[in-house]
Amino acid sequence: MKFLALTLGEALNLPYLGALLQVSLWDLVTQATFISQIVLIILVLVSLLSWTIIFSKWSTFNKAQLANTSFLRAFRKAPNLDAVAVASEQFRAAPLVPVFDFGYQEVARQVKTRGTMVNKESLERSLQLGISEELTHLKRNMSWLATAATVSPFIGLFGTVLGIIDAFQGLGTAGSASLRAVAPGISQALIATAMGLAAAIPAAVAYNHFGHVLDEIGARMDDFSLEFLNLTDRSFGG
Repeated sequence: MKFLALTLGEALNLPYLGALLQVSLWDLVTQATFISQIVLIILVLVSLLSWTIIFSKWSTFNKAQLANTSFLRAFRKAPNLDAVAVASEQFRAAPLVPVFDFGYQEVARQVKTRGTMVNKESLERSLQLGISEELTHLKRNMSWLATAATVSPFIGLFGTVLGIIDAFQGLGTAGSASLRAVAPGISQALIATAMGLAAAIPAAVAYNHFGHVLDEIGARMDDFSLEFLNLTDRSFGG
């Protein structure tokens, strides 16, 4: 109670409080303990890497969806698989193109050795392999976003604990319960908490959003495999 009363009394001293608030964020960081600074540096690096992946994935998925739409339009207009194979070179950014390549190569092998399509199950497996391989490629680095979203708050919490410890050490050194003694440590603790959340929240939001985009692309590839089978049936008489 005495500590709270003294702290509240000093907080109500507006000139004194104003002087405290004049301390810049950079000053708080530079005055932090070595371990606290290491924690902040780690969080900054995690945040920068997360944002790099976010912008990269955002660009990749946007291009992929636009290219998928264009490739599907060309695929549906093509009279046969050979015409699609020629047109597909224009849409290499589309995830559907590698799926088509897997299916087209399987069709070409069967036609070359047997003169026609005789093993539809083998073609279906080839298409599924193409889908699996392309999804694996699209998911690359997604695990980092999940890790950053999960771990960053705990790293920030670690920095918070260090800041609180430093605040109590300052209180013990001062020999009295004063706001001046505990304010730097508490401020450092709050900075670590804020940095942890700043690194985790964008990573979590991006991971969930990109997961939804991947689900849509995966569903589109599944639908495309059915269209591929239909075109194969029309071209080779089932």
